[in-house]
Amino acid sequence: MQKDFKKKYRINEQIRAKEVRLISPDGKQIGIVPLSEALRYAEDYGLDLVEIAPTAKPPVCKIMDFGEFLYQQAKKAKEAKKKQAQVELKEIKLSPKTDKHDLEVKIKHILRFLEDKNKVKIRIVFKGRELAHPELADRVLQPIFEAVKDKAHIELAPKMEGRQLITILAPITKK
Repeated sequence: MQKDFKKKYRINEQIRAKEVRLISPDGKQIGIVPLSEALRYAEDYGLDLVEIAPTAKPPVCKIMDFGEFLYQQAKKAKEAKKKQAQVELKEIKLSPKTDKHDLEVKIKHILRFLEDKNKVKIRIVFKGRELAHPELADRVLQPIFEAVKDKAHIELAPKMEGRQLITILAPITKK
């Protein structure tokens, strides 16, 4: 991960600007100085000159320990990644003849998946002559939609794909 940050920032002799806006190690602004003078300042402190805002006019450079800076940036990125929610796609397989009790159990599973902020793919598999009666799937889907109406929305409307009917439910996110 630190290699990505190394490519992102230019340090010391890698900086190409003639003049830079210099910031001291304690965060105070020194001002706009020629690059050679900024490098000398950094050398006097025994630290690196790091270009932290290359798109600014003139670029902003700070005198700091680059190794420690990379460590802090990697740490921030790791924290941000931790806070990101990972959404998984869980799958429930049913048949048009799924019994009432079995359906209740599957609905409980679906509700648990939705509470965990996961999407749920419902797959109703048709066997043999069941394919002639796709309306049978309605008997299975209606109780599911009724049970999850306030916890999820239909992301993918029920549609036939070969011998199976597929729909996807996504949890409702509160803002």
